Amino acid sequence: MIIARHNDRDGRTGRTGKGEGETVSESHTPPSGSARLNTGVAHNARVWNYWIGGKDNYEVDRQVGDHVASIIPVIRDIARADREFLGRAVTYLARERGVRQFLDIGTGLPTADNTHEIAQRIAPDARVVYVDNDPIVLAHARTLLTGTRDGVTDYIDADVHDPDAILERAAGTLDLTRPVAVMMLGILNFVLDTDEARGIVRRVMAAVPSGSFLVLTHPTFDPEVGGEMQVPAMKFWNENATPPITARGAADTAAFFEGLELVEPGLVSCSRWHAASGSPVVVPQYGAVAVKP
Repeated sequence: MIIARHNDRDGRTGRTGKGEGETVSESHTPPSGSARLNTGVAHNARVWNYWIGGKDNYEVDRQVGDHVASIIPVIRDIARADREFLGRAVTYLARERGVRQFLDIGTGLPTADNTHEIAQRIAPDARVVYVDNDPIVLAHARTLLTGTRDGVTDYIDADVHDPDAILERAAGTLDLTRPVAVMMLGILNFVLDTDEARGIVRRVMAAVPSGSFLVLTHPTFDPEVGGEMQVPAMKFWNENATPPITARGAADTAAFFEGLELVEPGLVSCSRWHAASGSPVVVPQYGAVAVKP
């Protein structure tokens, strides 16, 4: 399903005014969304929201989140670092590289400075498509669809395991003959099979032209960045929450960028990518940006 600003099947437009210089797309949560919502089991989107100080979570999410934090105390630092990496990456791509199209796969719950807000502050005509299949994210899709009059923000209810469906639906909003920044922040860790995860990246990047970018973060167990704490934390997570998750080492994470050219400084802790001097603690979450030659 696409919740979009362009015309729907009945020919009605989803564009409505929302104050000076802003628009919001119509969004409707399908019945399947509420049916999929399970508030009795901790879920990643809500726990992540709790770690970054949000309010869209339940007691079970807070309990599991606190227990994970007791195993890996830097988990809140990881969540914040991942979010700050997104801000720096989108700013760099929109301002320094002239990117005007973003495909954000694995959106998560909306918070301050979402992809479209950052991109459209720099380039009001930027077009952003969000992709997620979490029902609670779907319920908040209207927030994600608020943007500038000149730009477009759309939401696709789709699964990362089905890249062809994502690409087909994204093509309704994005021009896939022009460069696209593909955002995959903290999403491939939910694709447990590494070969499948690589195949997803290859399929998506094959569909976008030269000059497109891959922006990716991924948790790691590498001890060089403090990742040894991820092992028991993820074991607890997989026994008590959903969806299951995995970490990967630097070599497997770097392989997602095969055929692409990494932007300096390459694959690093996401807290250190284009960070200001005196940057925060190194976190066991790799981050990188690469361009398709």
